[in-house]
Amino acid sequence: MLKEHYKIVMKLTRIARRIAIRMIAFYPPFLFSGIKVRRINLSPLTYRTTLKRRWWNQNAVGTHFGGSLFSMTDPFIMLVLIAELGDDYIIWDKESRIEFRIATTGAVSATHSVSKERIDEIRQTCLESPIYPQFTIDITDAKGKLVARVHKTLYVKKRPRLLTSTTGSV
Repeated sequence: MLKEHYKIVMKLTRIARRIAIRMIAFYPPFLFSGIKVRRINLSPLTYRTTLKRRWWNQNAVGTHFGGSLFSMTDPFIMLVLIAELGDDYIIWDKESRIEFRIATTGAVSATHSVSKERIDEIRQTCLESPIYPQFTIDITDAKGKLVARVHKTLYVKKRPRLLTSTTGSV
């Protein structure tokens, strides 16, 4: 009985995740800071975020607010891994840091994707214990100049399977 319930919950979780992937652009921290989110590829899942400087998202000296630049990169790598690895894995953002390279007033963008090879590597290396893969996301201006670089560490662990007894009950 518990095993069937688990399957139903996991199916609903997959449906909810698909809806969330499409609706992430309306998440208030992105919507109200002016961050635009587009899904530009499904295989592998790829997001592109853009930010134009406006009066409500600039800092005291008139350039992009660092918090908005940082927000552009959160939680997309985690979402990509959740979508690619599926329900058999526990995935969390563990740590992030940002290196500001130049101040800018122009539009900036970031692309968030994980290669199939890296996804396969993660899938194979976390079978016995959790792993902490690291990723780098570049935020660039319209000319491709590096504005900031974000370093992310995620927690990935293979979800334990439900144990069943020989009688078929859990």
